[in-house]
Amino acid sequence: MVEILFWIGVAIVFYTFIGYGIFLYILLKFKNNKEGMMHLFSDTYHPEVTLVIPCFNESDILDEKIQNCLDLIYAPELLEIIFITDGSTDNFREVIGRYPRVKLLHDDARKGKTAAENRAMTFVKSPIVIFSDANTMLNKEAVKNIVRHFENEKVGCVSGEKKVLTEERDGASSAGEGLYWKYESFLKKMDSDFHSAVGAAGELVAFRCSEYEDLPEDTILDDFMQSLLIASKGFKIVYEPEAYALEKGSASIKEEYKRKKRISSGGWQSVQRLWDKITLSKDPKLYFQYISHRVLRWTVTPFLLILLFILNIFLLDSGLFYQLFMLGQVVFYLMALIGWYYENKQIKVKLFFVPFYFTFMNYSAITGFLLYMKGNQSGVWEKAARKA
Repeated sequence: MVEILFWIGVAIVFYTFIGYGIFLYILLKFKNNKEGMMHLFSDTYHPEVTLVIPCFNESDILDEKIQNCLDLIYAPELLEIIFITDGSTDNFREVIGRYPRVKLLHDDARKGKTAAENRAMTFVKSPIVIFSDANTMLNKEAVKNIVRHFENEKVGCVSGEKKVLTEERDGASSAGEGLYWKYESFLKKMDSDFHSAVGAAGELVAFRCSEYEDLPEDTILDDFMQSLLIASKGFKIVYEPEAYALEKGSASIKEEYKRKKRISSGGWQSVQRLWDKITLSKDPKLYFQYISHRVLRWTVTPFLLILLFILNIFLLDSGLFYQLFMLGQVVFYLMALIGWYYENKQIKVKLFFVPFYFTFMNYSAITGFLLYMKGNQSGVWEKAARKA
């Protein structure tokens, strides 16, 4: 029984992090219907678009972000730019006031990012809305490349690509984050080509306004929840790598840990709230992708890694393979520990990037689960959302 459980665990962990990508790659190779990948875009489709940027006390980067928005290649008369600064107490009015084309929405009450987005949507009159974070810079063709997908009436959401800027001096947390997002982008592109991307990143995401829903204010992963709710209605989420948001990697391991823990907590919250929205009977393909790409990674595999280590101990007398497997685990986690040590010392050693970030990511998922459980009895979710 121990051996059976061990191999089931190995299979699930492998499938979650590697096997699913391989399986999707093979499926796409044999897929006969290429409609999603060979769509020809019209030169005459140019709908009105509203670009909304929620920000909180970020006046130090507003000039750069606003100029980035003004440089976007899209007809100015068709693109409204809104900055919503609810709860901010810095000199945002002075900065934004220098740009007549930018519309400012502000409320002194600080209720969090989700509440700000819900409020901003009451001012949006265009058929398409795009959200972007204040600390990310978009490529000039981002709006044009995102909007073109909405000509297809089956598309309800389009997710841009998140690119993490890393510098030579960056440590394991930042460099590991960059590697992680490159792999995530690869998976998202295959998800999109197969059937639908599974969620969207708030750094750059567009929605069909007619399908947008106000979310509870304590929602942590607002972008993910909104995109999956739209997908649950039968719409497709398209991943568009030619529209991307550039963001600096986390400045420290502490900052990245807080972010990862919050995302993991939000993942559990999302799974709970989407329980009866995404089902096998409603959309088998989306359900398969959702379980494979999100649910397993957030809720199962982090705990399976601990279980595998324990089960492996009981199997050490069962043969050379189990002894070598245990040795491999010990070496891998030692490399992760060394990577953590070097990260705290601000020493960059590429050899330890992957072991450190993989272990760090799964540790954050477990602590995120504890935050989720605590949030059921207190206002932790709401507090986390307001800090976003």
